[in-house]
This record gives sequence, structure tokens and C-alpha cells, in this order.
Amino acid sequence: MTTDTETGTGAGAEDVPVLKDPPAAPGARRFWAVRRIPAALIALLVLGGTGLLLYDVAAVRADRTAMSWRRELADDLATRPLDNAWVLTGAALAVVLGVWLLILAATPGLRSVLPMRRDHTDVRAGLDRDAAALALRDRAMEVSGVQSVRVRMGRRKVAVRAVSHFRELDQVRADVESVSRTGIDDLGLARPPRLTVRVGRPPTKGGRV
Repeated sequence: MTTDTETGTGAGAEDVPVLKDPPAAPGARRFWAVRRIPAALIALLVLGGTGLLLYDVAAVRADRTAMSWRRELADDLATRPLDNAWVLTGAALAVVLGVWLLILAATPGLRSVLPMRRDHTDVRAGLDRDAAALALRDRAMEVSGVQSVRVRMGRRKVAVRAVSHFRELDQVRADVESVSRTGIDDLGLARPPRLTVRVGRPPTKGGRV
């Protein structure tokens, strides 16, 4: 998942990529999502099903007849073959639901929040990717010759694509790379993303460069 921040027109055909690999801070952990809605839905389903089943079992123990739905369900499960389409469909849905719950339990979520460096052990801070992309775009827009900038901010890579309407592309690219790297350092991220810089000319009339 990436965040786009764009102004102006797209770049031309003279794009030249520059790849940099900044060191990553060890031990940085992402923020875990609370996931209240999935937890509440599962809790309600489990509570409702368990309560209904316990009520029916208690009614049977009190010499009352079991609910018709439970008798029909028990008879149907006892007589329906395992290769039946409904049985296979129910099993597939149960597997998908179980895998989904395992993924929710094992992954932190909150992909839009980038963890920042911990200067104090008892304080954790995070930066929204939209805000980070906007800050880097503003830095790049200050470079002389830059007409527009587009920033794609990811957790491991940030791509800066600029359009220059004057000056040499190599000079503009070097300046954009410099201010972008400084901006990434100033963000204080625990894992600085890899930087990719592309600079091109604006498209000419008729769509040809």
C-alpha cells in the first residue's frame, strides 16, 4: 500500500532513476491495530450461538423437547455425505474464516502509520504516510527548476517523481535527491525507506516529448 501526493502534470520520457538504500534501525516494531469491529462481531456470534445452544441443552435436561432446528441440523449432518456441495461449501467458508482470523491475530495492521525512532524507551511515536509524503513533496517543490512533484510513500520505499521545466536534469535530480534524503532523515523514522528519484521534462504539445 502506498500513498500518492501529486501536483501538476506527469513526467516525460527522460526519466532517470536513482536508487539509494539507507540503513534500517534494528528492532523497530510497527503499531498493532485494535481491530474492535472484527473482535466485536466474532464475540457476538460466539456469544449468541453458545447461549442458544446452552439454552436448548438446559431445556432438554429439564425434560423438554429440543428445538426443531437442532434436531433437523443433527439429522442432516448425520445423513448428508461428506462430498455434498453444501458440506464442501461450509467447510471452505470455515477455512477461509479461520485463515482470516489467524492473519488478523498474527499481523500488526495499521499500514498507514510509520514507526518513528524511540529516543525514550517509554514513548512510541508514529507518522502517517500521507503526512510524510506531503512533507517530502514540499521539500522537493523548493528545488529550483521543479515544476511539479509526485511522492509515493511506502513502508520500505519512497518514490519521488519530479518534473523540471528548466535547468539540466542531472542537476535537478541531484538537488531533489539531496533534499529528499534530508527530509527522510528529518522525519525520524525507525526504518528509513529506500529512496528512488526520477526527474523528467513536462510533455510538449501533442503529447510528444
